[in-house]
Amino acid sequence: QVQLVESGGGLVQPGGSLRLSCAASGFLFSSAAMSWYRQAPGKERELVAGITSVGDSTNYADSVKGRFTISRDNAKNTVALQMNSLKPEDTAVYYCKATKRGWPKEYWGQGTQVTVSS
Repeated sequence: QVQLVESGGGLVQPGGSLRLSCAASGFLFSSAAMSWYRQAPGKERELVAGITSVGDSTNYADSVKGRFTISRDNAKNTVALQMNSLKPEDTAVYYCKATKRGWPKEYWGQGTQVTVSS
């Protein structure tokens, strides 16, 4: 079955960096668009960044443009989110999502906590 497993979260000081990774299995990874979302306490889940199935196009939330970079390795079935210049407002649970036209639903990972605090 489809599995998405995030890793790389943790506690970091403002201005620091983290790299999140999402390992995918159970489907043809190179055929699915991937994205990262986040959800802070008391807030709705929001899109952070997305990347097409072949990695030729990306999109970002305005709040992370210039600081975060999404990438994927179709040979390793992984998608990453490099997060630089982190701010306290980036604190959230980060989730990866897989989508593909024709699938009955989207698939989500279990999330990884990112806390930005001094």
